[in-house]
Amino acid sequence: MSGSADGIKSMCVVGAGQMGIGIGLVAARVAGLRVQFVDSSAAQLDKGLAFLDKLLAKDVAKGRCTEEARSEVKARITTCSSIGEAAAADFVVEAVSENVDLKRRIFAELSAAQPPGTILATNTSSISITKIAAAARRPECVVGMHFMNPVPVMKLVEVIPGLQTAKATLDTTLALAQRMGKTTTMSQDVPGFIANRLLMPYINEALVALQEGIATREDIDATMKLGTNTPMGPLTLADFIGLDTCLAIMKVLHAELGDSKYRPAVLLQKYVDAGWLGVKSGRGIYEYPA
Repeated sequence: MSGSADGIKSMCVVGAGQMGIGIGLVAARVAGLRVQFVDSSAAQLDKGLAFLDKLLAKDVAKGRCTEEARSEVKARITTCSSIGEAAAADFVVEAVSENVDLKRRIFAELSAAQPPGTILATNTSSISITKIAAAARRPECVVGMHFMNPVPVMKLVEVIPGLQTAKATLDTTLALAQRMGKTTTMSQDVPGFIANRLLMPYINEALVALQEGIATREDIDATMKLGTNTPMGPLTLADFIGLDTCLAIMKVLHAELGDSKYRPAVLLQKYVDAGWLGVKSGRGIYEYPA
């Protein structure tokens, strides 16, 4: 690999949700980067930092991190409320919701605010990198960097070049992911990439089975968990990911590929319409008492 991440000293993470916080934490703790979180919601920044503190405290309690190391990580982290206020960074990761218009608007802002050499990565799990890059002034600096959830635990990062992505951008991104302790795979810029092209139809079919009354939610999950040796059943996994996220990805697959096999389950849409989004809302396919 000709690219190197040695020159990457700082990262800006746009979006202080669970994914963004996880990405920033790994960048600060494992790769030793200075990290700035950007989120327009002060409440979300506070919530995100509280989550980060909880993760670090768990690491200290389990002996994976010393108190001194925790303090050093915290000292490398700052926050701000807008892209325009953000400090110049060597590398940016956008980690907002799966909305193509929102992402394109963010990348237009980032390419105007950040220095010309900054790599702009999107953590999208299904949206075209080429389409997002087209909104940036320097599309050759845009790349897909899809982290798995939860980021501090999961080893994989899918790296996806768009049509415009320069080789140096791609190589540096692969090297940075490895510096962050991750294993990388590469996908072509197709809807869902590798992981969600395979995973989401599986989850969607489990919801169709539930909707058709083939079995209870418990029996569907137990059959797949014990019958195929997966860590959790598809319906439990959907609640963990977020049913709104699952629906958004299925809609991208259905719209972009035009095949009826990717049509979202009616029950999935109903749950989202009801505000039953999974673990994060306290109710999804299962119930999660506070």
